[in-house]
Amino acid sequence: MGPTSLAYLGAGLGAGIAAIGAGIGIGRLAGEALSAIGRQPEASGKIQTSMLIAAAFIEGVALFGEVICLLLAIK
Repeated sequence: MGPTSLAYLGAGLGAGIAAIGAGIGIGRLAGEALSAIGRQPEASGKIQTSMLIAAAFIEGVALFGEVICLLLAIK
């Protein structure tokens, strides 16, 4: 097993971990937002806006991780 195959292995593991982390983060975010909307339905607009902004940040971090893994695999 050479350094190239280890780079591919590291890139694959990193991409998988980034995807799993984003899935867990967005799942928890949505669950808590729905729980908050259930407790205070009149605040649903503010909660949804905050949830979408946070989801965009989570996806941005996951995309950054995926790009880093892709660069690792190409190099």
